[in-house]
Amino acid sequence: MIPLKSSLCLGNPHGMAKVLVIEDVPISRNLLRRVLHLAGHQVLEAEDGPGGLIAALAGEPDLILMDLSLPLLDGWSVLPRLREQGVGVPVVALTAHALVGDRERVLAAGFDGYMSKPIDVRTFHRDLESYLTCPKTR
Repeated sequence: MIPLKSSLCLGNPHGMAKVLVIEDVPISRNLLRRVLHLAGHQVLEAEDGPGGLIAALAGEPDLILMDLSLPLLDGWSVLPRLREQGVGVPVVALTAHALVGDRERVLAAGFDGYMSKPIDVRTFHRDLESYLTCPKTR
């Protein structure tokens, strides 16, 4: 599979983004890892909120995909801590919360995007690309 063209704007000459997946369910984490690897991206992983904070600071990802219902420290609590630490990359909420109003609540909390689980592998790359596109102005 050809890596997403939009990833080239991230400054990586190989067109690969570094994506941090913060997900506590091993099956979901494995699926995300495989789909991202097939698209040519490097994947960093964490299985809980504190681990996600450490991985985000140490790994310097281009994008963070984060579950909201994490053990020890949930995604709602991780996001402001990331921002306080200067992590400015897009953070997309990955959640099974797919009720009316959930998307708006997630965006109002400061997340850059929202993807419901389980992910749809057929549309995941298109959705992911929208978070990896180059800004129109610098």
